[in-house]
Amino acid sequence: MSTPVKAVSHENKSWVNVHAGDLDTFIQQVSQQTNLSDWPLAQAVEQNLLVYSGDAVRKAATQEASRQALMHEWARALKSGPGIIAIQNAMPDHDAIDNANTLFSEIIEIQRASGADTGDHFAKPGANDRVWNALEKHCVADPVGFANYYANDVIAMISHAWLGRGYQITAQVNRVNPGGNAQTAHRDYHLGFMSPAQMLEFPDHVHSFCQMLTLQGAVAHCDMPLESGPTLYLPYSQLHLEGYIAFTRDEYQAYFNEHRKQLALKKGDMVFFNPAVMHAAGDNKTTDIYRLANLLQVGSAFGRSIETIDRTRMLEALYPTLLELTTDNSVSQQHLHNIVAASAEGYSFPTNLDSDPPVAGLAPQTQNELVHEALNASESVKQFKSRLQAMANRKLSIPAS
Repeated sequence: MSTPVKAVSHENKSWVNVHAGDLDTFIQQVSQQTNLSDWPLAQAVEQNLLVYSGDAVRKAATQEASRQALMHEWARALKSGPGIIAIQNAMPDHDAIDNANTLFSEIIEIQRASGADTGDHFAKPGANDRVWNALEKHCVADPVGFANYYANDVIAMISHAWLGRGYQITAQVNRVNPGGNAQTAHRDYHLGFMSPAQMLEFPDHVHSFCQMLTLQGAVAHCDMPLESGPTLYLPYSQLHLEGYIAFTRDEYQAYFNEHRKQLALKKGDMVFFNPAVMHAAGDNKTTDIYRLANLLQVGSAFGRSIETIDRTRMLEALYPTLLELTTDNSVSQQHLHNIVAASAEGYSFPTNLDSDPPVAGLAPQTQNELVHEALNASESVKQFKSRLQAMANRKLSIPAS
């Protein structure tokens, strides 16, 4: 059995703070060892994570009982186990991968020729090549190839295992070229894409359930020996509640760099992990391997509001009133923030990361931030509407001209 870890009590607090997280507790949590006997459907334990056979998964997918048993084990592994699993030979159709590689390489070359800065969340812009919204681009450019690729049972089963029905897949291709540097160790979307100051605006129960809203995955589109820099990760680190805040600190980064694990991958292998697992893309120390992965980010169906709201339309109508209130000093700052919070979109996503990239940080500007910026500068109604519409256009899948 895995080594039991004493639960940390959080009963007397409901908000994390800038000092949240205890390194000794973290070390105890991530020092657990994964025992194969606890995971009857896995074929091996390597680098303290679970490894499954793609052939066994495809066989299990043909029978409801075996399918459910495997999905149950995966959900347990992602939540309270090592938090990361690998499936060898998960996509045996290498033609589907090769066709996708040809398409993605063409897109990358077009981007490079245009001088586009695609940005990155946890690496310096230009350190690698990105294809944002690879899912839609793949589908529109090659519907047959897309169908062959996403017919895959592994992708469907693990998405359902972690998120339930109605999940939505997005995909971003990452190509780390020879000499490409490693990322900073981090957690992923949602809270992981925020600054520490922004994270502090969320109570600790959000820090707990946030990881349940997303599944991270990667499909290896080439062989990835260790020297090419496949993902570095720290199993069981999803158990550290305060990790979104704490993982930005030097002592956590140092521990990660000393103790992180790394698994070599073959073309067609897949890795999936809880987004709260501390991880980073590694250094590509080779001179000839262009490490290409299709990064899957699968979202819960529950990450939606109940109604469709045109907030751009609302703000176009509301801004003249807000401008008058602030000009006359007839509204308090608190009430102003309340009004804007009720009307403007306060989150950067979803967006079109080609036209609205995270070049200056982890996330593009929000409507909420734009409104306050415009009011602070006393922008005219005409100026604000122009900037607001430009923001809306940038977020479209195909930006308006």
